[in-house]
Amino acid sequence: MRFFLFFVFTSLFTVQAQTKPWQGKFEPIDNMIAAPNTYRTASGAPGSAYWQQRANYKIKAVIDESNNTLTGEETITYFNNSPDDLSYVWIQLEQNVNKKENEDFGNLRNSMRDSMTTRNLQFLTRAIDFPAGYSIKSVTDSSNNKLKTMVNNTMMKVKLNTILKSGESTKILISWSYPITDRSMYLLSREGYEYFPEDDNTVYLIAHWFPRMAVYSDTEGWQNQQFQKLGEFALEFGDYEVEITVPQDHIIASTGELQNSDAVLSKTQRKRLEVAKKSFDKPVMIITKEEAIANEKQKSTKKKTWKFNATNVRDFAFASSRKFIWDAQAVKLPTNTVMAMSFYPKEGLPVWQEVSTEAIKHGLEVYSEATFDYPYPVCISVNTSNIGMEFPMISFNGGRPINGEITEKAKQSMIGTIIHEVGHNWFPMIVSSDERKWMWMDEGLNTFLHQRTLKERYPSFASVTPQTIVPFMSGDKNILRPIMTNSDNELMTQFGSNFYKKPTVGLQMLRHSIIGKELFDEAFKVYANRWKYKHPNPADLFRTLEDATATDLDWFYRGWFFTTDHVDMELSHVKWFKVYEDELNIEDKKGTSKAKIASQSGSGKTTNKDFSNGPEVITMTATPDKAYGQFLSRIDEAEVRKQVSGKNIYEITVKNIGGLVMPVTIKWEFKDGTSEIDRLPADLWRRNEYEIQETFIKEKEVISVTLDPNFEFADTNTENNSFPRTETISEFEKFKQNK
Repeated sequence: MRFFLFFVFTSLFTVQAQTKPWQGKFEPIDNMIAAPNTYRTASGAPGSAYWQQRANYKIKAVIDESNNTLTGEETITYFNNSPDDLSYVWIQLEQNVNKKENEDFGNLRNSMRDSMTTRNLQFLTRAIDFPAGYSIKSVTDSSNNKLKTMVNNTMMKVKLNTILKSGESTKILISWSYPITDRSMYLLSREGYEYFPEDDNTVYLIAHWFPRMAVYSDTEGWQNQQFQKLGEFALEFGDYEVEITVPQDHIIASTGELQNSDAVLSKTQRKRLEVAKKSFDKPVMIITKEEAIANEKQKSTKKKTWKFNATNVRDFAFASSRKFIWDAQAVKLPTNTVMAMSFYPKEGLPVWQEVSTEAIKHGLEVYSEATFDYPYPVCISVNTSNIGMEFPMISFNGGRPINGEITEKAKQSMIGTIIHEVGHNWFPMIVSSDERKWMWMDEGLNTFLHQRTLKERYPSFASVTPQTIVPFMSGDKNILRPIMTNSDNELMTQFGSNFYKKPTVGLQMLRHSIIGKELFDEAFKVYANRWKYKHPNPADLFRTLEDATATDLDWFYRGWFFTTDHVDMELSHVKWFKVYEDELNIEDKKGTSKAKIASQSGSGKTTNKDFSNGPEVITMTATPDKAYGQFLSRIDEAEVRKQVSGKNIYEITVKNIGGLVMPVTIKWEFKDGTSEIDRLPADLWRRNEYEIQETFIKEKEVISVTLDPNFEFADTNTENNSFPRTETISEFEKFKQNK
């Protein structure tokens, strides 16, 4: 029986040989990702034994404006939910990265040039030195017994006095201080202070400010990779009680809910906040421009303490200044009402008052629809210089007018930054991936939804499309890295494209061209909800998208995420055929009518550059009995002849030049001015990864054929996508024509 089947298949089918080495582009990626287990299932969901640690914080902090220092004390309650007993824990000390002897972004531009700005020279040499890093004053247990510590750069190992057994918790008390750094002194600074010389005031952006528990997980053990500023954070969830003491005339924007508004806000401000809670159509001014300008001049030497609580967050950040203008608006979601709020100095006017809170609202609505409703009570955007940086419930966002004027491009960039940083509340603040290891898991997924928000709410804005990534994908393969590269190992010149844009375009392809919008959107929601308040890895995302769509995507993951191959499909050949008809009318037994053949150029082996020679001729012969094997039934040959009579048959050959396999989209333009599109799945490449052939029957005569007409797959060379070839005019020819 096996011999018979082998004989039939080798006899009836012409196997299109792949003469180049097989690369296994459609093989499973099981050996490239972590194996499933009781903690993480083969479907991509958390397993029955999934666990994660938890850390609650009680913190008291004081900002001394006279010398720009922060002093704090905290009690960490650490819950060991793992199956392991722990004799020590690791705590993050990110402020230590600012010490001169430690790595920072100065060493990323470490070449001297014959002309460079003094600021760039400062980045490189730190000619003006300044104090930085933690001073740890004490680390004790709940009985005030000293705990032995060892500091390694941005990580502190705390040896416990008693073993922390599985299922138990412990308390660690830490007191510390550090100099708050001037953000303008760094090439990239996510926190610190910004000084305004004109009115001698400061805006404090306080983040990475308290010693924080590192993640201990089922896949990493301790995630104690050093902080080098590019790879960001891996953090545990917990509840926060935070007291912040600042100058009396400061206003604080913070993660969490304010607990003592009576003590820190005026009666007028509290009344306005109550109005804002019911204002769903526009922001309400809590602090006006005039009030903020008056406040700038006070410079109070007295202090006041703000109290905030935050539930189930993985971090805590705040901003403090006497310069803040403040507006707020309620945003109604299906299961929650959120206060969207913006804080900005007068230097942000008028554009921040016009668009910031509105941008928050749009982000909250679109992201909630795409994943799950934003669960926290507030969402805050704070205006600052040069960055966009995210934390739970609050983000620090750049973008300012110059003398009150802002270009349309700069305005679009500013709005995009606000939406992007608001979106980080979902990825990674709730769907809590390991940013220090896999930047693309938060930046890529977030940029994907950020771009969707722009498309839906700001359709006139420029946005990322497959065409956006072409210059990067066409780059030097000697320096390109795959998406699946650890965060700190990417080049500064490439991380934006590789970790933000390329994953975004990949998800756009899956949504629009490979899986389909409805099925993909449902699967993306499944992933977000499965891993809400948990720690997903790349394998969990990959498996979930397959599990929730019934689509084999390993070929896509393998190429798009694990290689630096690019898409370049060449429409190598298009051949036009018609069947030779001895009788125009199949039933005309007398043979009185003969078909007119436009061309009889031979056997179909010729290669034409266009359709001007007309169709080649196929002779259709009767099927011999032996071709049917053991089948006793026979095909209706007359009907087949009838169906192809007068039709145009086109055979196309597509070559994979770039290495990445993708679906094949073909646009046919007909002689009568109409057109249509055929879509072929990527599976066509399974048996030959380098070249495929496909045959089509068309009623109408074709005048041109084009691959990827809507530019869905980031094809890096569109000059070889059409038949007949479209001539490209050189830059020199364009210049001559313009002259």
